Order: sequence, then structure tokens, then C-alpha cells
Amino acid sequence: MSTKRAGTAPTARRRVVVGLTVLAMSIGAAAYGNTTSAASHKEKKPKREKVVELQLLAFNDYHGHVEANTPGTLDGQPAGGAAFLSTKLKQLREGNKYSLTVAAGDLIGGSPAFSGLFHDEPSVHTLNEMGLDISGVGNHEFDEGVDELLRMQHGGCHPVDGCYFPEPYPGADFQWLSANVVETATGQSPLPPYKIEKIKNVRVAFIGMTLEATDTLVAASGIAGYEFLDEAETANALVPILKAQKVEAIVVLLHEGGSQTPPPGDLDACVGISGPIVAINDALDPEIDAIITGHTHLPYNCVLDDPAGDPRIVTSAYSFGRVVTEVNLVLDRKTRDVRRDLSSAANHAVIQAGPAVPAGARSLTPDNTPVEADPAIQSIIEEWQPLVDAAGGTPIGTITADITRGGIPTGSDRGVESAAGNLVADAQLWSTSANGADVAFMNPGGVRSDLTYAQSQDPPEGDGVVTFGEAFTFQPFGNTLITYAMTGAEIISVLEEQCQPAGSSRPFLHLGVSDGFTYDLSKTIAAGDCVAVSITNVELDGVALDPAATYNVTVNSFLADGGDNFVTLGGVTSPRLDGGNDLNALTNYLGTFGPVAPPSIDRVNEV
Repeated sequence: MSTKRAGTAPTARRRVVVGLTVLAMSIGAAAYGNTTSAASHKEKKPKREKVVELQLLAFNDYHGHVEANTPGTLDGQPAGGAAFLSTKLKQLREGNKYSLTVAAGDLIGGSPAFSGLFHDEPSVHTLNEMGLDISGVGNHEFDEGVDELLRMQHGGCHPVDGCYFPEPYPGADFQWLSANVVETATGQSPLPPYKIEKIKNVRVAFIGMTLEATDTLVAASGIAGYEFLDEAETANALVPILKAQKVEAIVVLLHEGGSQTPPPGDLDACVGISGPIVAINDALDPEIDAIITGHTHLPYNCVLDDPAGDPRIVTSAYSFGRVVTEVNLVLDRKTRDVRRDLSSAANHAVIQAGPAVPAGARSLTPDNTPVEADPAIQSIIEEWQPLVDAAGGTPIGTITADITRGGIPTGSDRGVESAAGNLVADAQLWSTSANGADVAFMNPGGVRSDLTYAQSQDPPEGDGVVTFGEAFTFQPFGNTLITYAMTGAEIISVLEEQCQPAGSSRPFLHLGVSDGFTYDLSKTIAAGDCVAVSITNVELDGVALDPAATYNVTVNSFLADGGDNFVTLGGVTSPRLDGGNDLNALTNYLGTFGPVAPPSIDRVNEV
């Protein structure tokens, strides 16, 4: 078993040669013509002494997927997870004199129990070991608030749970960047807005930031006093500041993205790219040379024209460590700028070693050879495993069959009704019955996994048994349930707000609804936006909803504060009744009514 503690420096660092690091602590004042890898722009390279090649290895939306059994698959093959991601990174670094590993946010938060039960210290531990250098912040970095993010960066024991090992948690070896997150009172960002690395005589700047809508995606209490600024305006304002420091090569690490048509699309393609990243790319200063993105949990490898008409690399590496993006930036030592015509990018699958790819399966990328687990990461997993077993192995209830989220096969479609969302709504309605609750709603992004019938623990817990760890992975955010009075008209407004504002990463967010509440839904999605929605025939227990009548509605505190653009819920002024912890509601419900069958997904009739 490893004797290292969370956050300690890796034993074998990658081959990176950098001469200078500059941290700036304050912030100053699409064309789709090419849908192929930037490699298609390669020309004959100038003499070797005039250029230097910098390899960037990038990933996003890791979400604490430390174990091998949680990240999911690529074309049916187990993929991702810390140990396999680490091996892939080491393989890709081989032969590269200058290499940096970067990320585009959501490294923590929304995590499985293995990491989430311990405030994602295991996640940071593994990221330190695999040699991450720099990351932008994502919205999930703020799940537990700004103060907790700063603890994750700098170290220290959790203010409530304390230390998990004799030595205090030492923090992240890599640097999070938060350029567009500023304190309202001072205008200062809580973490550096950018970082500069010197490769030979060329300074390369990395600007890190999250999506402007982060304040609609996390609990308001943890980000009180902070603002999330426009992504393009923030980066553009930094360009002259960087150029004053003799920086010409600029890379943005952005936690916002897009999708191909149809999603998820081939890993290394850029077919019909759409979503917020298109407008952001169009608005970003031409001086910015590459954009590494995330948030949508979808892969793409694009070359999009910048506002000056020059091709610019724009990439995303899926999620959970299933893909690594390799960007080869060619730096001109005379101009100190990126030679975009010589630079290239490729997305590499991270396939776990195991059964061979089935005959006839499509090739994921030119590089889809399975990789073995990194023993150093395995040692970290072994070190944390006893704590995980003690905290998460307790059975809390039973189910009769799989209870799944929306979308096949990945469970990533938040725009459809799901048994998982309806289960949570049922549990929350039951748990707040003493508050007089009539109906409950659940945001789809708050459900992070499926509950599977087949036993999954080691030692096995038995088919149909749900453990505390599985329930935590399923619903990890620890929100408080709120019950308050709303009119029927306000409830209908909430249902209409499932149609998200234009430009949102996900055009429609389908709320889970509790048993007895039904309605007809008609929506129109065009060019990646929800452009029309109609809610009709709304009934509660078979009786038509009266727009003028008052009903008691239960939601979690995230929704009650207007999260996910449900502004009507955030604007309710009636008294709020505390319904307790949302995870406790779920575990008590499963324990009381088990075995629980998957709730029906015909509560909403799509017409």
C-alpha cells in the first residue's frame, strides 16, 4: 500500500522543461469552413532551430472518476478512470521534450462516492500523481463554494469533517485559474486568471475560466459576493496585459463547449459543431491561438476561423478521463507566436485493457489501443479504499430493476423524462409530506448515475441492494429540501422554463416529477436551441391544475435559488419550510418502501 497522502507530489513526473512561471493575481480591464483536425493545415516545417514544439495534453470533466468501474465506455469498451488516464498520458508524453498537461474544469464535484464522500481529495490526489499542470475552473469546482475551492487548491483539513489521514490534505500541485470569476467588492479573482510558461525563449500564456452561467448552476450561498463575467470579454481584456509581458502565444482553458451533429459524434471530428462555443470562438480575440473546452461532456476536434479569418484549434475531450486531447503547438522562436499552419490536434481514446474490441466495431480514433492501469494510481486507490468501504458499504434499501437516467446508452440526455429523476421526486414528496407537499420536482443534472440491480460491491452486496455509497454517487450534492407555496400559474411557468434560454449548453432540462402529477409537453428544438414550448393538460391526482389556486411544492435548495435558469422557483416569496437533506430523503425512502420498482416515465406525455 502506498504511504503517500492526498496531494503529494508524483514520484515520476513527466518530461516538462519550463524556465519561468508567472502567476498574475489580478485581472485588467464561426466560421465552420473547416471541420477536420488541424493536422490538415500542416506545411513543411522551417529549420528546427527556428521553432520549438510544445505538446499539450488536455482533458475535461473528470468529476472524480477515480475507479475503473464508473467512467463508462467508448463503443462498448470500458474506458477512462484515473489509472488508465494516467498511463495514457505517460505514453503520449514519451519522446516529447516539452509537454504540459492541462484541463478545462470540472475536475471535482458531481463525483462518484469514492471521491465525493471525501470532498474530492482522492480526485486531486490522483490528478497530482498523473502530472496535471494547469486547469481552468468549471462550475462544479464551486459546488461547495469559493472557500472550499481555495482549500482544494492550497490544502488544509475540511472545516467540518477534518482530516482523513494523520497528515493534513496538502492541496493541488497543479494551478486552477479563474479569470472570469471576480469578487464584486474588489474585482479580484479568487485564483490567478492566467499562468505563463516559458518554453525556450517563447512565453505561452494559459487563461482559465468557467462559463458565465455558473451562478445558475451552483448553490447561491457558496458564491455569494462573486460574479461570473462574460467569457470572451474577459479573455480579450487580458490580451493586451499579456502582450505587455511579451506574450504572443495564448491558449484558453474554457469550461464551456458545444456538440457535434449528431452527438456525441466521432471523437476526432467536428461535424456540424453547435452550442455556446461557436459564438465564444467568434468573439475571442484573434491573438488567442487555441481553445480547449469542456462542460458538455462531448468530444470534438475542430478548426474554426477566428474573427480575422485565420484557423484556430478548438477541442473537447469527452468526460471522466475517457479521452485525451493532444495539441502539438509549434512555436516560432523569432516571433514568439504559434505557427497555426504547422500546429495540429488529435483526440485519443483511453480504452481500459481487457477484452478485445468486437469484430466490426468502428474505430474510435487512429489510436485506440487499450492501456494497462498505472500502478502508482492503483496504490492511491488502495490507500483510500478502506475509508470508502467504511463510509459507503452500508446497505440502505433495495430495488427491483435498474433505475436509469435519460438517454441511451450513456445516461447523459437531460432533455427526456427519466425513471431516476422521477424516483428522486417521489422520495422528496414523501419526505416532505409533513410540510404539506403536493408535488415535487427534481433537476436532471442533480442525478449523476444509475441505480443498477446487479450487485456491484466487493465483497458483493447482493442483487437489488443499494448501498450508501451507490446512493451518494446517484445524488451527491447534499442539498436541502425546500417546500413553499406556489400558484398553479407559477408551476406552469416552471414547466415552461424547462425550455432553456438560447445559447444554453443543453436546450431543454426535463424535470423529474412526483407520482400523481401529469401534463402534456410539446417543444421545438432548432439549431441547438429550444425555440418553443407548450405545457397543457396539467393535472394533480387526476384533477386539473387551477392557475389561481395555491399548491405546496418541494424542490431542492439549488432549484429553490433559481438554479438551471428556473427563475420562477427562485422568485417565490412565500415562506420556506426546511425539509432536511436530499440524500437522507432518498435513503429513507428506499429503506422504507424497498424493494422499489423503477417509476414510470409516462407522467409527461410528449405530443
